[in-house]
Amino acid sequence: MELKRKIYDRLLAWKEQRQGKTALLIEGARRIGKSHIAERFGRNEYKSYLLVDFSRITRQVLAVFEEDIMDLDVFFLKLSVAYGVQLHRRESLVIFDEVQMYPPARQLIKHLVADGRYDYIETGSLITLKKNVEDIVIPSEEERVSMHPLDFEEFLWAVGDTVTMPYIQTCYGKRMPLGQAVHRKVMTAFRTYMIVGGMPQVVLAYLADKDFGEADQVKRQILTLYRADITKFASRYESRVNAIFDGIPSQLSRHEKKFRIASLEKKLRFRDYEDAFMWLSDARIVNLCFNASDPDVALSLSLDQNTLKCYMADPGLLVGMALSSGMATSHDLYRALLLDRLHVNEGMFMENMVAQMLKSTGHDLYFYTAYDKVAAANRMEIDFLIVQGRHICPIEVKSGGRLTHISLDKFSAKFGRKLGEKFILSDRDLKVKDGITCLPLYMAGLL
Repeated sequence: MELKRKIYDRLLAWKEQRQGKTALLIEGARRIGKSHIAERFGRNEYKSYLLVDFSRITRQVLAVFEEDIMDLDVFFLKLSVAYGVQLHRRESLVIFDEVQMYPPARQLIKHLVADGRYDYIETGSLITLKKNVEDIVIPSEEERVSMHPLDFEEFLWAVGDTVTMPYIQTCYGKRMPLGQAVHRKVMTAFRTYMIVGGMPQVVLAYLADKDFGEADQVKRQILTLYRADITKFASRYESRVNAIFDGIPSQLSRHEKKFRIASLEKKLRFRDYEDAFMWLSDARIVNLCFNASDPDVALSLSLDQNTLKCYMADPGLLVGMALSSGMATSHDLYRALLLDRLHVNEGMFMENMVAQMLKSTGHDLYFYTAYDKVAAANRMEIDFLIVQGRHICPIEVKSGGRLTHISLDKFSAKFGRKLGEKFILSDRDLKVKDGITCLPLYMAGLL
């Protein structure tokens, strides 16, 4: 089964607009579907395509890259013979898969694009790690696009639903509720998405039998792969990367979801773990959310790197990690999530979902916190901040109970002139009340 992905339209636009003037680098986490989408694009949109997989390159092909790049006629002839693919001028695509495994191929892109006879797509994970770029010149002819897990709309497409999201978008645009019957149906689908997540292999496993068992096994395999990557590629700070990675569920289960470095090693601060956090972020395994200490439309200018939250980039993998840490049995947790009867901190899953949805639509992640040891009235925390036009939009995520907005009210009183629309995301249907737009969680990707 082929999963429909939005990034395919991005590839089509690149092909039509650039006409071979740039190469396209698809970057993202391992097992996100980069290689598959590049190969499908080559198969569908070109007369032929040639894929060089640098994770399992032969000595014969490696010799072509080392010895023949000065004569591109010979270079392409030898690649054609090695892979048994006929290349056609301006009608063929060459794919450099897992290009981080052989950085000189990435540097070669400059000359291949200048030659102009074919189109080029690169795919890569861990693409920004220093060891993968330190000995090469990054080509200015390279465009980069990020690939994320399937979002909620793509998940709906996968289960055969193409009508629900257009209705959700209409309701969002008009700020009108869906109606309780439809809302309940969509929330069930949304909770299913939270459990399964958006990793393509996991989604396909779920679709094969509409059961979570096989999907859970694939999630565990991916988590094992990520831990192996940490051991292999984070050699200088492996123990600290592992400590952060394994600590994500427990950190997010706390009421205040800020990552407490002291819980890993006493007397150490963020700067001691900074490289480890950045490694996980560069690997696209996590989404980091930083405190904006003085919120303005240029949120990055007040970024406090010592205070951050660390979310899993895929919601389904967080569920898998929570299970493996013994928080509940898989059957009980899946059933509780679907029925909204989870007896552990459901907020961790909801907030992680919103982080993933905001990130996949292009938002950098920021939050706001103010802590006063003396005056409790001055304490507040806003889960997320986004910029719309010239205004900041604060977002609170609620996992149940009353839709109280004490922190939003304090935040509005302090930064009122800077603020645009204020949002609460919860499992309730849409309504606007007291100057706050209360949206169902599944609308987070529309913000």
